[in-house]
Amino acid sequence: MLIRAAVLRATDADGPYSRTRPLDIVEVELAPPGAGEVLLKIRAAGLCHSDLSVINGDRPRPLPMVLGHEAAGVVAAVGAGVADLVPGDHVVSVFMPNCGHCLPCAEGRPALCEPGAEANGAGLLIGGESRFGGTPRNHHHLGVSAFADHAVVSRRSLVKIPRDIPPIEAALFGCAVLTGVGAVVNTAGLTMGAFAAVVGLGGVGLAAVLGARAAGAGRIVAVDLSEDKLALARELGATDTINAAEPDCAARVRALTEGGVDFAFEMAGSIRALESAIAMTKRGGLTVTAGLPPAGSALPVDVVRLVGEERTLKGSYMGSCVPARDIPRYIQLYREGRLPVDRLLSATMSLDQINEGFDRLHSGEAVRQVIVF
Repeated sequence: MLIRAAVLRATDADGPYSRTRPLDIVEVELAPPGAGEVLLKIRAAGLCHSDLSVINGDRPRPLPMVLGHEAAGVVAAVGAGVADLVPGDHVVSVFMPNCGHCLPCAEGRPALCEPGAEANGAGLLIGGESRFGGTPRNHHHLGVSAFADHAVVSRRSLVKIPRDIPPIEAALFGCAVLTGVGAVVNTAGLTMGAFAAVVGLGGVGLAAVLGARAAGAGRIVAVDLSEDKLALARELGATDTINAAEPDCAARVRALTEGGVDFAFEMAGSIRALESAIAMTKRGGLTVTAGLPPAGSALPVDVVRLVGEERTLKGSYMGSCVPARDIPRYIQLYREGRLPVDRLLSATMSLDQINEGFDRLHSGEAVRQVIVF
């Protein structure tokens, strides 16, 4: 079948993207789903910094590629062997497929699935196949390629959800919520009454604020360069906000929290932001980073302080989540009003407006924008 999709062919486009248009909206050949795969009618797809980092070359991927990894859709058809989904089911995509058999999967850590990571790096589905046709053949983005009206996705990249969840909100659970909330409750294991700081208030960072509030944090300090995002963080549950441009904002956080927070979360994808997050964590505290700076970025670490103050620095990918377990739990919290992820939505748009949307994301103007099909 022919689908309409946003294709990235090169990463050398300067901004504004509304002028240079790195994402080309074209017709693309899509083959039917193979064994263990599902054809989706995409209903909504979010614009994320992980997409932007491919567009600007910070995260090299094989090209050409149909981008997009945070989506909600409806099952249109299933391939052989898919017995637990039927046409009409509603699903959320997950950007790391899990094989269920490698050692990380067996240990309950599907975010570290080895065949999934290999397939994502190669721009293929987890079975090692591509369902795109044409010459040159397009690659799949993180096993999803959601910036299209249809996608073929591995069953292992999908979580079934209730049909009454609006697709615009549902899409956010596949990345922003999974990563931000998961970093708080899974990676960090934040305890009730603990002090927390979140550095970087994009969709993932603000989801972390929501997660910290839902987990019962005693104090939540939100840090960003944008006064608008700081104001939104206060509305979402941050008890204190600090502009990252202020001189030594880490010292201000330590002063507010009696020596530093128990848990600091870096969500900006910046080495400077990560250094700041470490500096605002108390002795014996835990700093979690889910931001992804450009490939090859290095962090200088004071090893004496790391050892002598028993500090912990920990990475978090996909919120250390088990998607089939966690997405239904987070949706239930959303239904109860305890995780208002709809507040993360900045705007909706059509596929034709995608380049302008990435301009807004790059400038920091938007939190989460969603393409509606």
